[in-house]
Amino acid sequence: MTDKSDFLYPRSRYYGKFSPENLAFDANLQEFAQKVNYICGLETGGKISPDQAYEDIKGLWKQLKKSKKELGIGDPPIQPE
Repeated sequence: MTDKSDFLYPRSRYYGKFSPENLAFDANLQEFAQKVNYICGLETGGKISPDQAYEDIKGLWKQLKKSKKELGIGDPPIQPE
């Protein structure tokens, strides 16, 4: 029997340039996308208001940006002197 979390939070393989930071950010990005999908479904179904959906997604976006900054994704590589 498969784990329930595998069904609720599916993960795709990572095909980009490997580094631990890139792999961690990819996992964070997939989690962000999955949660946004759930929030959109709740808003579309009338379970939460558009304002609540916006605030929830805004909070998730801030967490993703913080993750990107902490992992150093997109920063130029440090050049040895």
